[in-house]
Amino acid sequence: MTGLTIHDPADGVVLVELDRPPGNLFTLDACRALTLLLLAPPERAHVLRLRTAGDAFCLGRDRGGATPAQVRTEATVLVDLMRALRRTRLVTVVEVQGDAAGFGAGIVAACDVAVALDTARFSFPEVGIGLAPALVLAWLPRVVGEREAFWLTATGEAVSASRAAEMGLVNAVVSSADELRMRTDERVTALRSRSPRVHADIKDMLRVFAEVGDDAALDVSLDRLVVGSLRRGED
Repeated sequence: MTGLTIHDPADGVVLVELDRPPGNLFTLDACRALTLLLLAPPERAHVLRLRTAGDAFCLGRDRGGATPAQVRTEATVLVDLMRALRRTRLVTVVEVQGDAAGFGAGIVAACDVAVALDTARFSFPEVGIGLAPALVLAWLPRVVGEREAFWLTATGEAVSASRAAEMGLVNAVVSSADELRMRTDERVTALRSRSPRVHADIKDMLRVFAEVGDDAALDVSLDRLVVGSLRRGED
């Protein structure tokens, strides 16, 4: 059982819910299903809204690989999902009602918008099982800087939601479950009032610019600005 439910789009919003208590661990099948949705979203879908049930948001993912081939297969599925979160045209919004650890914290950080309850804590505990989290280190230094990335992964220390916001792991912190739902509703509404095409362009440019140096990014931005200006009013 994946515990993952993908609802039909409603007013441009696809709601995705994970319910696998107590830790809401992602299965490989759930990762594959979410990757497929991100890369081939329903027509006219604009926002993907992700939330989970229970006390914890997500404490990681199922581990089952015993052989090198099995471990590589698992890792490939995880990498595909993280890459899909960066490349999808959907705007991804996540509401974090509880602790997020390891892969769960990575999901939060990879989404475009994250709102968290103030009691939630974020950690990368892989060091506790003797593992350097390669997938995390592929992106975490760009978000929080190398020093913070080293400390978080080298110690497994859990940080508060407010500290996570300071680091850039989440956008906003709220003080109650009702406010979490309300603030997330507000952000989804604000996004839906704007152009899905422009949002897709913004996401694509952020990804491309992050992969090249400043000068190359400026060169690319020139072409993008010309094309974007000519496409104004298409929506």
